[in-house]
Amino acid sequence: MDDPGSLNRIRTDLREFASYSAHTSPDLMKKKFGLSLDEIIKLDANENPYGCSPRVIESLENCDSYSIYPDAAQSELRQKLSLYTSMPKECIVCGAGSDQLIDLILRLTINPGDEIINLPPTFGMYSFYAKLSRAVIVEVDRKEDFSFDCAEVLNHINPRTRLIFLANPNNPSGNTAPKQDIQVILETGVLVVVDEAYYEFCGETVAPWVERYDNLVVLRTFSKWAGLAGLRVGYGIFPQYMADYLMRIKDPYAITVAGQTAAIASLEDKELLLQRIESIIFERERLFGKLSILEGLTPTPSKANFILCRLHNGGAAHVTEQLKQRGILVRYFNTPGLRDYFRISVGRPEQNDIALESIREILGEDTQW
Repeated sequence: MDDPGSLNRIRTDLREFASYSAHTSPDLMKKKFGLSLDEIIKLDANENPYGCSPRVIESLENCDSYSIYPDAAQSELRQKLSLYTSMPKECIVCGAGSDQLIDLILRLTINPGDEIINLPPTFGMYSFYAKLSRAVIVEVDRKEDFSFDCAEVLNHINPRTRLIFLANPNNPSGNTAPKQDIQVILETGVLVVVDEAYYEFCGETVAPWVERYDNLVVLRTFSKWAGLAGLRVGYGIFPQYMADYLMRIKDPYAITVAGQTAAIASLEDKELLLQRIESIIFERERLFGKLSILEGLTPTPSKANFILCRLHNGGAAHVTEQLKQRGILVRYFNTPGLRDYFRISVGRPEQNDIALESIREILGEDTQW
């Protein structure tokens, strides 16, 4: 037990702080259920089932700069991203995943007591970092179909509102927001962070609007489309004034030499990676169609690389645990609004087939695919 006196050294608002619930480690699965790593089907963290580009492996093998600090200015990577996004290099800042950029944006803009608007259920790192920044989190719950009420968001904006987070597509539901709603919110002048982590899977973006609105930030990542989740590379498209400040306050070496090398190689091999995205999108629609046949659950239409499923009679925790015992990892959310849900990432066809058959058996259905 912690010494009560020792707790005095900890910020009072962090003494009950809960850590972010991350995915299940395959190594832990291996030990708990006696499975080999080859037997584990990992569909719980929206990772790319095809991995990174072969050019990434080659570039990392040939890199001879690991003993040297990385380029703090991220010059080559930002230039490559400028070409990829058709946005000025000066508006782009990279970080160790988009998570780090969320943290930096809040550090740059939030004073203790300022309010941020969050739209749950959504990506948990928004409220995680907002709490660390001592922001007041104002939650505007999404509707049953996981869309948000634009008028309700506007009703919660007041002089203390500093920032609004909007995942598009939303995680964990996979739905997108109408562009007209985003525009209406931007017109209020409040800083809006549109998180496009799954942009490549839906093709919808508001990135060009950054040159029109000085209160718009767009975040993206290499974790999903490029298969670099383990190397932690994300980037944001910012109004230039904000990009300038972020370059001042960021960790000088936020992205490792390996991360920058891999991201650049991915951009140089984007044709292959985008072909893989097409395969994942095809599998997403096939997986959705198969799940829709099952009587015991309802899948939510998705524009990302995952599908959120609602169990009709509850039992999402049971189904998730049963799948885990079979070596299949999906994500269960034991949170308000999601207690009867689990999220399944889109895997390779053979992985999806095994997962589908296991879900059917666990639900006790005799569905014929």
